[in-house]
Order: sequence, then C-alpha cells, then structure tokens
Amino acid sequence: MEPVFHGIILAFGLILPLGVQNVFVFSQGVTQPSLIKALPAAVTAGICDTILITLAVLGLSMVVMQFEWIRLILLIGGILFLLYMGKVIWNSSSAGLENNEALPIKKQILFALSVSFLNPHALLDTIGVIGTSAVKYSGQDQLFFMIACIAISWLWFLSLMITGAFLKKIQIASSIFVLFNKLSAVFIWGTAIYLCVSLF
Repeated sequence: MEPVFHGIILAFGLILPLGVQNVFVFSQGVTQPSLIKALPAAVTAGICDTILITLAVLGLSMVVMQFEWIRLILLIGGILFLLYMGKVIWNSSSAGLENNEALPIKKQILFALSVSFLNPHALLDTIGVIGTSAVKYSGQDQLFFMIACIAISWLWFLSLMITGAFLKKIQIASSIFVLFNKLSAVFIWGTAIYLCVSLF
C-alpha cells in the first residue's frame, strides 16, 4: 500500500500550511449561522481539489510547466482576485455576527472556486508536486495514489469548516471573529503582494 501512504503524506504536507483556501473555508465555518450553510465553501473546495489532482495525475502538469505564459496568466489573475477578496473580507469584519450576516451560497461557491483555481500556489503545488509524484506509479497504484490525495483534501476542508463552527458554538466573543476576519484580509493581501513581487 505504498501509493496510498505516499498520497496521504504528500497531500497532508501540501494542504496543512495556512493558505488562502484554508483561511476561507475556516472563516465560513465561523461566520455562517449554521454548519449546513458553511457546506458550500468546503464542498466546492473539495471538488476543485479533486479536479486539480485528477488533472495533475493525468498529465496536465507536463503541459503547464512547459509554457511560461500560462504561469504568468495564473499569477496576474490570482493577484487581482486576492486583492478583491481581501477587500470583501475586511469589510465583512464590521458586520455583526449576531445578525448572521454572512456570505450567501452563490458568493461562497464563487469565492471557493476562485481561491482554488486562481491561486497560483495551489495550482503549482497540485500540478507540480502531486503531478510529478504520480509519475512514479502506473495503473492501479497510480489510481490508489490519486484517491488518497483526494480523500485527505476532503477530510481537511470538512474538518476546517467543523472547527470554525465549533469555535463559534462555544460562544467565543464576536470581537475575536472580527479580528480573525481582519487578519485573514491582511494575510490575503500579503499573499497578493508576495505574488506581485515574484512577477519581477
């Protein structure tokens, strides 16, 4: 079962660091009035990772890595979106959590799609690391490797959402969540600046 173990370890290594995608899914668990209403963000993130991992294992990584202009488009699109998302999250921090003012389902899905598909780091990690690691295997072993990576991704996003909802349920002061939103926005802007610097 080496492919399964390899997939689990690799997926955990890539998904554990604090990233825009993780911050967004966790924040929905915190700000949504119920766990069910936070599901769209976690499920969409899981579906996006499933698509990216599948494409990476099937060989898309080889194509993307060969064309610099594709990487450039990913970076520019990602920077613009991160700047916008940071602004939205910063402004939402002033909304009263007691009034359950949270992102509607459509906006949750749109943001989750964007932080997954417009996040250059996530794309390059998935395509560059998982895609190239999958080359080691073939046939059934490659399939097991891919399924292990996808399973860890789903478990992680659902865990983040549940953790956020639990912290809200134990009635931590709403000012803590306002601070969390502001810190999330600053983190997202910082990521955008970092990506912008990397262009030059």
